[in-house]
Amino acid sequence: MAEHDTAHQGGTMDYAEHEATFNFFVGLVKWGTVGVVVLLLLMAFFLVH
Repeated sequence: MAEHDTAHQGGTMDYAEHEATFNFFVGLVKWGTVGVVVLLLLMAFFLVH
């Protein structure tokens, strides 16, 4: 069987890019939720009345 190197080679992490990606994801979730709520309210108003 092949030998495997089990030592972890830690790399550097681009924290600014990580934070920007996380903030983008949170923004998408937030505005997506707002959009769905608005859509449901509009549907309830126009489809029920």
